[in-house]
Amino acid sequence: MIKYKIDLIQALKKIGYSTYKIRKEKIFNESQLQQMREHKLLAQDALNKVCTLLNVQPGDILEFIPDDEPNESQAE
Repeated sequence: MIKYKIDLIQALKKIGYSTYKIRKEKIFNESQLQQMREHKLLAQDALNKVCTLLNVQPGDILEFIPDDEPNESQAE
């Protein structure tokens, strides 16, 4: 499973991008903001914007956590 290492909304707030400013300047749409609130993965274009705004690499904000149960290819 891939998940975020940080809270994206909080990280954006720290650099001056409140949700009000994000909406007003149309940086992200409402569905993208909701995905960030729910810690769901963003589409590549939105992830590109986040990395650009925060000046980070995807690996700085994402991490891979192996699932507890092996999938079929691992069981063979």
